[in-house]
Amino acid sequence: MKMSPQTPVSLGPRSPKRQMLQAVLKAFNANKTSWIGLVIFLVIALMAIFAPWVTGQDPLEQDILVRLKPPTEAHLLGTDYFGRDIYSRIIYGARLSLLIGLTSTALAMVIGSAIGMIAGWYGGRIDTLVMQVMDILLAFPSLILGLIIVAMLGPSILNIVIAIALTSIPPFARIARAPTIALKEREFIDACRALGYSDARILIIHILPNILPEILVMGSLWLANAIRTEASLAFIGLGVKPPAPTWGSMIREGFENILDSAWLVIAPGGAILIVIFALNLLGDGLRDAIDPKLKDEA
Repeated sequence: MKMSPQTPVSLGPRSPKRQMLQAVLKAFNANKTSWIGLVIFLVIALMAIFAPWVTGQDPLEQDILVRLKPPTEAHLLGTDYFGRDIYSRIIYGARLSLLIGLTSTALAMVIGSAIGMIAGWYGGRIDTLVMQVMDILLAFPSLILGLIIVAMLGPSILNIVIAIALTSIPPFARIARAPTIALKEREFIDACRALGYSDARILIIHILPNILPEILVMGSLWLANAIRTEASLAFIGLGVKPPAPTWGSMIREGFENILDSAWLVIAPGGAILIVIFALNLLGDGLRDAIDPKLKDEA
């Protein structure tokens, strides 16, 4: 039988990954600021990765002869009280801030999502107990809870990651629980039960892929909160120990000379502002891709 030229040729159903990618690209094209956030974040991440080639200076090298110098050609963002180059310290500080932020957010995403899925799947007393614990953790401001944990464990990169991750678990648990409760009543889940699939297999293979986009959106937005919390802990003296450069500790060191050498605070403060701003723009684009209705209602 001859096929008419007008007859559409079916190429089969599109994969969920391809559909998701197309939805993200469509949302990003509709909201151009999302591209700005993505580009800014990628540029900062690449500068942090290739810091030795970007700066060309040692962030720990001290030169008392040029201390508290304003921005010049040799020192683009000036120098601090010990004569260290502010620009190189900001770039190297991005390494620590992004490392702590990404690691703590990823850890909270895995643990929180698992807790929320288990609570939503089993329901009953397990759900009630788990969510009551999450509500207790949410009752504490993230900075206060992180401060308590770091003060108990001691300031180090590992302890800061643990502290920030613990403060970030409840939001991920809540956002994973609600769709799990809705999905477990769907027909394809009933079919999985009829085939004798284990609870773990259903949760990981069939439920997780359906709620993963919402979790990733929360992760992009909560990463900004993790970076801000790390900077706040460093500012009050509970961050990574000096002389390691971190944005929060740089603000703290420059606070005493803020009236005479404002660049000591403006430069690291501006770095924190730019990263959080970029992540918020990126998160808005991902949110619009996941649920376009949110954009229409806004």
